[in-house]
Amino acid sequence: MKIHEYQGKEILRQFGVTVPRGIPCMSVEEAVKAAETLGGSVWVVKAQIHAGGRGKGGGVKVAKSVEQLRQYAEQILGMQLVTHQTGPEGQKVRRLFIEEGADIKQELYVSLVTDRVSQKVVMMGSSEGGMDIEEVAHSHPEKIHHVTICPSAGLTDAQADEMSTKIGIPAGSIADARVQLQGLYKAYWETDCSLAEINPLIVDGSGKVIALDAKFNFDANALYRQPEIVAMRDLDEEDPAEVEASKFDLAYISLDGNIGCLVNGAGLAMATMDTIKLFGGEPANFLDVGGGATAEKVTEAFKIMLKNPGLKAILVNIFGGIMRCDVIAEGVIAASKAVSLQVPLVVRMKGTNEDLGKKMLAESGLPIIAADTMEDAAKSVVAAAAGHAK
Repeated sequence: MKIHEYQGKEILRQFGVTVPRGIPCMSVEEAVKAAETLGGSVWVVKAQIHAGGRGKGGGVKVAKSVEQLRQYAEQILGMQLVTHQTGPEGQKVRRLFIEEGADIKQELYVSLVTDRVSQKVVMMGSSEGGMDIEEVAHSHPEKIHHVTICPSAGLTDAQADEMSTKIGIPAGSIADARVQLQGLYKAYWETDCSLAEINPLIVDGSGKVIALDAKFNFDANALYRQPEIVAMRDLDEEDPAEVEASKFDLAYISLDGNIGCLVNGAGLAMATMDTIKLFGGEPANFLDVGGGATAEKVTEAFKIMLKNPGLKAILVNIFGGIMRCDVIAEGVIAASKAVSLQVPLVVRMKGTNEDLGKKMLAESGLPIIAADTMEDAAKSVVAAAAGHAK
């Protein structure tokens, strides 16, 4: 789960990290009022979408008068902002963040992620803040510094100071940087983040270390114990099909292809998509119904897939371990009838009650294409999609 910059900065503030004053807005008039409330003579007008690269896309502007701020707010609010993370279709801007200006002397980068190999949190930092960090990592890997943090100790003073020194924070600002980095770590740890990033982390003219941006992603598996974080969810920023799928505890991600996939188990789902691509097809989605799928759940999965206007065929690939094949067969039959299925359907199932499941499908009277192996299933669904497209 992702949140907006202004929400991330509120979290940082709660953990003692210094952030500029700012006010989120939903209209141009609110933006003007926010500037007047903040005072000063320079403000930053920031588009609030769940994607990076906003500045390059025209979603961040520095205003030096209230009238200029109004003009920028009118330009940005409602625009379809295209960045390297949104794809060519872009993302509609529904919120703004009006922030006081900053006296920037240095722009740095710092982030936290969980390293699944060491099972520890890793802090990454660079002197090259405000830039595409992926490009820095590719072209100048020596400028990316790492600190591995022991969960029982947290980010120690020595580690924080080591990172601050490596990324070029002046000696006079090291003590302040220590507070900021340790606050960032506490925010990451206590809110169950999967990513916490500040880009840029700045040193201003007075030597203060300030988080000028904030990006947070959260581990969906831990949201049950983070109700305050869940309350920050902005459904307008998410794929409607994925939002609908989450209501039924379905793991669904939209893709660009035309072959729908309904599979139980994330590993098998990935393998299914790879096999489809191997034989010349393109998956329309990732969909894991999990180990406890019911007929109702399968029906909802079909409905979500069929909302894709480009769908040309569906492949159901089931391994009956925890999930019994006859239960899936019941769901497939019920779903096909409930949605009046008009695209070809290929079903491959193996495992518990496999014969019973196949018998149910064969006697259903539905035009289901049966497959026995992954290869057969993939070839059949690719051919069926190609034929349906014609």
